[in-house]
Amino acid sequence: MSSDSAPINLTHHFLIAMPGLEDASFARSVVYLCEHSERGALGLIINKPTDITLKGLFDKVDLSLRRGDLTREPVFQGGPVQTERGFVLHEPMFIDTAEADESAYASTMTIPGGLEMTTSKDVLEALSTGAGPRRVLVTLGYSSWGEGQLESELAENAWLTVGADLSVIFDTPVPERYDRALSLLGLQTWMLSPEAGHA
Repeated sequence: MSSDSAPINLTHHFLIAMPGLEDASFARSVVYLCEHSERGALGLIINKPTDITLKGLFDKVDLSLRRGDLTREPVFQGGPVQTERGFVLHEPMFIDTAEADESAYASTMTIPGGLEMTTSKDVLEALSTGAGPRRVLVTLGYSSWGEGQLESELAENAWLTVGADLSVIFDTPVPERYDRALSLLGLQTWMLSPEAGHA
């Protein structure tokens, strides 16, 4: 049986843009894939900060931010789709009284591998009171690929893939995230040729 026909699932993986990928949204980007199935893929760019801080974002939605550790954190450009909407990537938060895997927030996608992505305002309200998830990354917009689109981009050598390491998202300074993600593959930027092609 040919393994070529087996669908790949890159949920909870990083997509690392190859140097030849010149699309302005994705050049030198690291995308955390929240979901990948035969229907397509959805992810958030984790290394392209905007000039908006979390405090600035909270001011815009009329919430105070009582988390000193987060006030100066940047809001990220998560991708070119729905750039006016916020997406919060965070550690899982469960309701004590609820079913074992029910998230504390209204609109949350649980990502196998240990994170959640929430689009409802209640997660921001929790953060505004000083509560909420300890580690968060907030983006405006997201990245998406239709059925078969990501697979064809991978076949064209537009992206490298590697299992996600949460320390790259939450503990690595933003300018170092691209190189840190590459290092998970044992690679450095100079090793990559800007010409995507086949030997």
